Parts: sequence; structure tokens; C-alpha cells
Amino acid sequence: MNNILRTLLVVVVMIASGTEVYGQKKIDEQAVADLQKTPKYGFILTTERHFKGVLSMYDLLIENGVKIEEYEIVVKGKVVTQLVKGSELEEFFEKYKGKVKVSVCSVAMEKLGVAEETLFNGLDVTPTASVRVLQLQANGYNTLTY
Repeated sequence: MNNILRTLLVVVVMIASGTEVYGQKKIDEQAVADLQKTPKYGFILTTERHFKGVLSMYDLLIENGVKIEEYEIVVKGKVVTQLVKGSELEEFFEKYKGKVKVSVCSVAMEKLGVAEETLFNGLDVTPTASVRVLQLQANGYNTLTY
């Protein structure tokens, strides 16, 4: 009986604290100060999970007082097929329009058969993802690859 109560208590605690386990909510003051030094951010990614994660990171930075001048996601790979009108990602991206720039690799679009006119509004097409990220780096962006 004692073991059952202990197990039940552990499960309740895990469920109650589950939302706090998955994402950072607070950035310490030193990290915010460091991030202010280069307020332009660029990301290159290939998955839906990372697309959503990088958009959520935008929220985290803003909520913690990080000033952002530019925030750009460069998308290549199979996730390009999910950036079309009527998709779940279109709905997810809606609140970031005008705040976050998304550049979509035209090479990936061609290989995957995604026409520019099928992309949802708010996306830009770039000739190649790799060259776009090099361009961001040349312009002083902090960049990450997922």
C-alpha cells in the first residue's frame, strides 16, 4: 500500500510539473546582456519541430527583455512541403508575421515540387539556403543550424 501511494505521488508531481520541464522560461540577466550585443538572429533548419521551436525561442527572448533587430529563419529540406497555404504551420506562423522573416530555399522547393504560389503569405524565397546563411553571417547575425 505504501508503494502504491508513493508511486501515485510521483506520478501526480510529474504531471503537475510537466509544462515546466520542456522549455526554458527565464533567461538570466548576464545572458540577456550578452545577447543585446548582437541583436540579429538567423537560423537554418529542416524540420517542423525546429521551425516551431525557433519561433518559440523568439517569444522566449522577447519575454525576457532581449531586444531583437532582425530574426530570420532559413528553411530547407522536407519541411518546405509543410509551408503551404492551409497547413498547420501557416496557422502557427500567423502571430509572427511582420516580426520574423522566413526565407525558403528555392533548391529544396524545386526538388520537392513546391511551387512558390503554394507557399503561405509572409514567406520569402531565397536562391539557396546555404548562401543566405552566409549572407546573414556576413551581416553580423548570430546564426544557429538545426
